[in-house]
Amino acid sequence: MSYDGKVAFITGGASGAAFGQAQLFGRLGCRIFIVDVRGDALEEALAKLRAEGVTAEGAQLDITDRAAFARVADQVEHVYGEPPYFLFNTAGVFAMGPSESSTYEDYDWVFGVNLGGVINGLVTFVPRMIKAGRGGHIVSTSSVGGFLTYDGNTLYCAAKAAVISLMEGYRGALEKYGIGVSVLCPMNIRSNIARSANTRPAHLAKTGYVVNDETVASLQSVYDHGMDPIELAGHVRRGIEANQLYIIPYPEARPVMEQRYNEILDSVLPVEADPDGVASRLATIDVWMRERGTIFEQKSPDAPA
Repeated sequence: MSYDGKVAFITGGASGAAFGQAQLFGRLGCRIFIVDVRGDALEEALAKLRAEGVTAEGAQLDITDRAAFARVADQVEHVYGEPPYFLFNTAGVFAMGPSESSTYEDYDWVFGVNLGGVINGLVTFVPRMIKAGRGGHIVSTSSVGGFLTYDGNTLYCAAKAAVISLMEGYRGALEKYGIGVSVLCPMNIRSNIARSANTRPAHLAKTGYVVNDETVASLQSVYDHGMDPIELAGHVRRGIEANQLYIIPYPEARPVMEQRYNEILDSVLPVEADPDGVASRLATIDVWMRERGTIFEQKSPDAPA
């Protein structure tokens, strides 16, 4: 695959996994456009990329702001003359605490960024990518936690699980346009996500969780030993080139995922438990699947509502 001159749009691009993507794909020849909610960090990241000879532009953006997202999308097309070929929905925040202590504000912040930010990226850019007719590839960052929810991390994992489902659905939808779709599911990455509460907006400050220097330092000690962002970006590159739906470059995830999915499969009744019901339901679904194309008329992505 040739990357030379292709536009890559990356959310959360000033640090962590997203900055690693900007570095790697920029070095491959992509024209990079990064966004981040932190203005100072954004300027530092752009300076580093440009010092390497990477073509890089950027804008400060709260990815939960849909109107601002659209303005930035217009800016990308103004600067580079076309929408992205690569869309990396990478930005994320982390919050940890007892499920039963979660506030509405905890939900709104965690879901707003980790799920809403991905939704906004898709709704903003997918119609533009389709209209451009050049194909492309979308990589949204979920987490192994999207497969394995546990108390203390419920909100984060639930939002990441939704991202996995989104990308599974978009995968089939965008294939006919030559747009590939992948979902990146990392475990710990060498990043500053443990400090993401620093970016939490004031109107969503009410939390049911303990957030102080001790809890932040504890989380950071885990992330300090995580996968290097450049190494992770290399796995993303290989996943794109192989057109993988799931990119999970963490071997240590396999045993616990096998256990989880074996438990799920073991809970499913065998066909022998209800053969007549199985046959009837499958026949109904088969007919519906064949007829649905004439019932649910698809509207062009750029057609007026």
